[in-house]
Amino acid sequence: MKNYSLVQHPLARAITVAAALCGADAALAQTKKIALEEVVVTAQKREQNLQDVPVAVTAFSAADLENAGVQDVTELQKSAPNVTMQVSRGTNTTLTAYVRGIGQADPLWGFEPGVGLYIDDVYIARPQGGVLDVYDVERIEVLRGPQGTLYGKNTIGGAVKYVTKRLTGEPELSINGTVGSYDQRDLKVSGQLPLIQDKLLFGASVAKFERDGFGEFLLNGEENYNKDIETARVSLEFLPTESLAFMLNADKTNDNSNAKGGHRMTPSLLVPDLPTPSNVFDSWADMDTNNSVDTSGVSLTVKWDLSDAFTFKSITAYREGETFTNIDFDSTPLGSVHVPAVYDDDQTTQEFQLTYVGDKLNLVTGLYYYEGSASGAFDVLLGAFNVAGPFDPSLGIFDAVTAGTVDTTSYSAYIHATYAFNDSWALTLGGRYTYDEKEAEVYKEQLFVDGMSSALGGQDLMSLAVLTDYTNDNDWSQFSPRISVDYTINDDMMAYASYSQGFKSGGFDMRGDASVNPNTVNGFDPEIVDTWELGYKAEFADGRVRMNAAIFYSDYTDMQVTVQEAVGGGSNYVSSVLNAGESEIQGVELEAITQLTENLSATVMLGYLDAEYKKVESGGTDIADLWEFANTPEKTGAIRLNYNRSLGSLGDIVLSGGASYRSETQIFATASPLDEKSYTLWDASAVWYSSDEHWTVGLHGKNLTDEEYRVGGYNFPGLGLEDSITAYYGNPRTVSLNLGYTF
Repeated sequence: MKNYSLVQHPLARAITVAAALCGADAALAQTKKIALEEVVVTAQKREQNLQDVPVAVTAFSAADLENAGVQDVTELQKSAPNVTMQVSRGTNTTLTAYVRGIGQADPLWGFEPGVGLYIDDVYIARPQGGVLDVYDVERIEVLRGPQGTLYGKNTIGGAVKYVTKRLTGEPELSINGTVGSYDQRDLKVSGQLPLIQDKLLFGASVAKFERDGFGEFLLNGEENYNKDIETARVSLEFLPTESLAFMLNADKTNDNSNAKGGHRMTPSLLVPDLPTPSNVFDSWADMDTNNSVDTSGVSLTVKWDLSDAFTFKSITAYREGETFTNIDFDSTPLGSVHVPAVYDDDQTTQEFQLTYVGDKLNLVTGLYYYEGSASGAFDVLLGAFNVAGPFDPSLGIFDAVTAGTVDTTSYSAYIHATYAFNDSWALTLGGRYTYDEKEAEVYKEQLFVDGMSSALGGQDLMSLAVLTDYTNDNDWSQFSPRISVDYTINDDMMAYASYSQGFKSGGFDMRGDASVNPNTVNGFDPEIVDTWELGYKAEFADGRVRMNAAIFYSDYTDMQVTVQEAVGGGSNYVSSVLNAGESEIQGVELEAITQLTENLSATVMLGYLDAEYKKVESGGTDIADLWEFANTPEKTGAIRLNYNRSLGSLGDIVLSGGASYRSETQIFATASPLDEKSYTLWDASAVWYSSDEHWTVGLHGKNLTDEEYRVGGYNFPGLGLEDSITAYYGNPRTVSLNLGYTF
């Protein structure tokens, strides 16, 4: 991989200038005292000033998200260092999330995500439906590094906390509509009212997000990369006493956007004269575009203030999801690599949490239980091997069907205690014990099927070979410690040093082929990361400059990596999950914001990662030199200017604009034509707020230079006698106009 220096990039020069401004007190001198607003987070399960938290965390308030026109959580990667949040290959709402090189490249059921996603403290186990649209939100926090001593489910790479607005008890109704490029049409309505004053509160939100496709399916003219999502949330809060609260939340989301067609990266072997579409959002895929992702959940949170110091919380939740999709791996007019798939999952979680806040000691401790089932089935229809001849379905369609279920039960206990020896020094000790059980059923068969595909209930099957058929179970346990020392230098500066361990349990490969890899029936082992971190948080120039920095080193062992390849002359594919022996990740993160004048502020973000495999054994050979970390750019950066001005009786206006940069990125562990070069995205926004605080008007432009950049793809050379190397891209240039009114 080429190693172009970030300092040669125009964005880097702009960041250098802005960083110089951040440190230039003389340039900040004002006749009128100005200061940055305090940022409050709950990263440690209690409300704290961001500058007092010895954790690497980036926080986005509702105002931040509105001023930048953020539409879904994937846009957060533009502003958080060493973070990747993108739409997974071939999907509309499945999330690919990486923090500091750790994540989940393969959204297949049965895998544990490396980055935990939480909605109101409820852990979301599966990435399907994880591309959350931003509405009715109070704030979003992105925590970097292992999170296990404060959160219900252990997460090895980091956590994303999506916190919805708490009911206030005041009657309120808000309507928000958006129109934009590609006939974007969004509508969000939310409101609340007291059913019994100060005792029983009710709130509800509904939203619909629609947009035409960025391209089309060239064979039938249907939309490609369109959006059709409906979502709703209902909240009920009962406050029988001042110290006791019951909060019931329910949500449901339906994504009926078309299945995505990909863009071929190499000429077709079967259709050599197939022209390459000039628009990367156009596709020659010929499968039916039917697609649906349905997710829903309900949670009950009980919060009881036992005293001024002790608080007990119980979080009970149930979630389920169902996906049906069609993926045309080769994106040609032939039925060479067609993959219809269904996924189904559910989860039940229970967390008991006790917090103590004292003069010297702050404590969080809890018990967590998770029980979930994830199932799925998919066909790989290879028309080149049909009975009657290539792509002749008259006597049966060649099919490699895969199906499986994994049931998971997890028990854990955690504690996180911080003791302040004096006004300067504090020590944090934490630990987590995790016990995970998994039972899996995996089946894979090659056959000819007449009519509907086998995974979806087809009949008249003729079996060729059963490749995998087993049931197995395993369990793993781990104690994961955390220790942190923080030193308050003065009222405006704090430094910390920490060690933490992350743990992700083992599992079973739902695509494993026992005929080629007999060891697949034994599953794969857990992975562990040990992270050492030094951090520094400071405010300068009477609160006009804020800078947070961290440097870290992670020792990553037994990393779970999926490797797939075509075998049997292209009539079969083999999936293997390897526990890559040893790897190291080290990096630097810088976030700074400065109030340059009373109206103008600048925000700067820089991230650097050096992630390297040290030992990877495959077939008795060390292939570490051939591998790179997936979805992990070496450099990330951003700069944004915000201008906020009062217009007197006409209200207020916020103007903002900036750019985000990502260096070269490898999509899989091994190099492929899918790998993406470095790119920069430029955005700009203008938001007006009326003086009576009722009206809001926003104009937002994204990817203004219409940069073309890949976010994922499929790499199956030789499968079905075709080179199926297919790419998926991030959004093109869009402009939207938003109008909101609050009664």
